[in-house]
Amino acid sequence: MKNGVIFQSFEWYTPKDPHLWVTLKEKASALAQAGFSAIWLPPAYKGIGGENDDGYGAYDLYDLGEFDAHGSIRTKYGTRQEYLDCIKALQDAGIDVYGDIVLDHKMGADENEMVSAKEVNASDRYQVVSNDQQIEVATKFTFPARHGKYSDFTWNWEDFDGIDYDIKGHKHADFLFDSKSWNNGVDDENGNFDYLMGADLDFSVPEVREECIKWGKWYYDTTHLDGFRLDAVKHISSDFYKEWLSAMRDYTKREMFTVGEYWHGDLGHLIHYLIAVNYAMSLFDVPLHYNFYNASHSNGLYDMRRIFDGTLVSFSSDYAVTFVDNHDTQPSQGLQSFIDDWFKPQAYALILLRQAGYPCVFAGDYDGIPHDGIAPKKDLIDEMLDLRMHHMSGAMHDYLDHPDLIGWSFEGENTAGFVVLLTNARGGKKRMYVGTKYANETFYDGTHYVNISQNGEGIFLVNDGSLSIYHLEGEETWH
Repeated sequence: MKNGVIFQSFEWYTPKDPHLWVTLKEKASALAQAGFSAIWLPPAYKGIGGENDDGYGAYDLYDLGEFDAHGSIRTKYGTRQEYLDCIKALQDAGIDVYGDIVLDHKMGADENEMVSAKEVNASDRYQVVSNDQQIEVATKFTFPARHGKYSDFTWNWEDFDGIDYDIKGHKHADFLFDSKSWNNGVDDENGNFDYLMGADLDFSVPEVREECIKWGKWYYDTTHLDGFRLDAVKHISSDFYKEWLSAMRDYTKREMFTVGEYWHGDLGHLIHYLIAVNYAMSLFDVPLHYNFYNASHSNGLYDMRRIFDGTLVSFSSDYAVTFVDNHDTQPSQGLQSFIDDWFKPQAYALILLRQAGYPCVFAGDYDGIPHDGIAPKKDLIDEMLDLRMHHMSGAMHDYLDHPDLIGWSFEGENTAGFVVLLTNARGGKKRMYVGTKYANETFYDGTHYVNISQNGEGIFLVNDGSLSIYHLEGEETWH
């Protein structure tokens, strides 16, 4: 994993045609050559919206685009065989494949049931605000199109602890089923953040845990994935995922790298969860993302010396997956906190051109987001990937010592080193050390030339609100 990089292969508006699985299969070699060592694929199973569902409205985890359910055989991203062919092509190209796992909830039930439930306060899920009432809920999942293939397990209300809609009463509210309680080991927002959406799985039910483990083994046997991206872990009992990952690793006899999405800007919450799962997974560095967001929206007032303060990568880099943006933070999405375009180069340099953490590149940045007129940054990111693969070695020297102007250098080991200088405000100069082996050499960033002194130092420059990457003159391109 040293110098490895994950590619998040989708954004919210990834079109259903052409099929993503086919596109990624065709791009496998190019992605590997660019420097991606792993890829995060979107949820591959049938959702409530059929071919129009992004996969997070999970309906049938055994339907990878094989059965005629919810209006289509295919999923948004293609068919079962296309999915399996895509995985093989990526792995043949030397790229590890991480599957997106959505176990928090189910949606699109095949039948409704009448259950006794209490309404709870959405802002404090422990506070009951109604008496017991009979409500009609979409909680019976029989998967008639599949006819029991792969699994004969069916779901009813007893496998869930709550839901957010009473069909009979036409009422949207948070309902806790009678005799149920919210799962422990979840985030403390809203008192207890077990409930997120849909029919919420009750992981205190032994049969639910057993079925999820059984499905995980089937999924691995079917796909031969290399690891997992776990969706919405802050809403799922930490005890369950500790058990699930242990079972998966025992079964596969492999590391099965896993990163969880625990969406919280406070480092303490991430640390608490890592301890609760006994460091069985890495987590996305959400606090770092918010630092980037604040820096890009501060009109130059953000103190760049603090860019890594309160982040997971600064606390425990071995368990931090760093990222700039993702499908949830892009414009018009629920966690919208998109990094301003002018700061994207600086943000990507801060995750791709440093050794701490395991960086993840967002398809919406790499390939653009046509829906919102956001241009691709493929050329810039490709240059950084090449630097990371071939030149990010030797001694590193940090200059995180100015509120506006920060940078670092790599001396290089058996290869040429490089210098990074960036600012979120006015440009300027910084004296930086690159190594005595470069004495009397010239470094160049496409605009500025810097002569290196006998003691291995140079005075490097960066323009306002910009990023400069310096390399030896004559190495105009790294590709």
